[in-house]
Amino acid sequence: MAAFNLTPSEPSPFILMGIPGLEAAHIWISIPFSAVYIIGLFGNFMLLFVIGKEQTLHKPMYLLLCMLALTDFGMSTSVVPKALCIFWFNLKGITVGGCLTQMFFIHTVSVMQSAVLVTMAFDRYVAICNSLRYGTILTNARITKLGLLGLTRAVLFILPMPLLLSRQPFCANRIIPHTYCEHMAVAKMSCGDITVSRTYGLVIAIVVNGSDLTLIALSYGLIIRAVLRISSKKAHLKTLNTCTSHICVMLMSYTPSLVSYLTQRFGQGIASHVHVTFANFYLLVPPMLNPIIYGVKSKELRDKVSKYTRRR
Repeated sequence: MAAFNLTPSEPSPFILMGIPGLEAAHIWISIPFSAVYIIGLFGNFMLLFVIGKEQTLHKPMYLLLCMLALTDFGMSTSVVPKALCIFWFNLKGITVGGCLTQMFFIHTVSVMQSAVLVTMAFDRYVAICNSLRYGTILTNARITKLGLLGLTRAVLFILPMPLLLSRQPFCANRIIPHTYCEHMAVAKMSCGDITVSRTYGLVIAIVVNGSDLTLIALSYGLIIRAVLRISSKKAHLKTLNTCTSHICVMLMSYTPSLVSYLTQRFGQGIASHVHVTFANFYLLVPPMLNPIIYGVKSKELRDKVSKYTRRR
């Protein structure tokens, strides 16, 4: 997608400061940044490669894992290359259009990932509560349609954010104390009234997280009710064990996301470097851990990955 065109004449760029207060340590900070990014890329690429090659893995659950891997890849890749340019080469400038484009991709992928997590919760509900009809309720075609619906929702919800900001006059001080263009960090650069933009961002966060978490809670409530009807404790544990991967991924995604969002809006007393570090943790660490979690918990996937790694 082309960068958002803001004004007839190209305005002066924003300056991304990286991690404020830790500029002297940027080179050292870049080491874990790049290591986590490379591990995440490798893990998600391996997941996509193995699922794509193995016909036996062409199932709804693994199709959802591919969607999750793509959102992980998109989220980290939207941030890390520019962050490493700041850390390694001190290339802090970014055009206003480029900044709004980066902001659009980051938030779109985040909303898309939330939709994938909801669909995965529904997948677990059907697998446990309607196991005999699982193959007819959740087909690959239906999962694909749900994925496209989630992507459409993400684009329609997030697109107004950069469009609203593109109409704002920006102040002479264009220094953003961050490694990437986060919505509120960019909005605070405006000299105009950002009430509409600020309110829209808050409403979208509440609607997306509220509705998605409600649907996930509903799915797990029905799962727990179904599990409690099983008399065997061993069956209880075996059934719930099929959900642990999704629960871990969900907690790693929503918890830091919500904390980062709330501290950005309401945590005026929190040091900038703490907020920025946590915001980067949310975008970097889950993409690295997600393929590891599913690789460890899914024996079928683990065996297929082992087959390819041994071959090499």
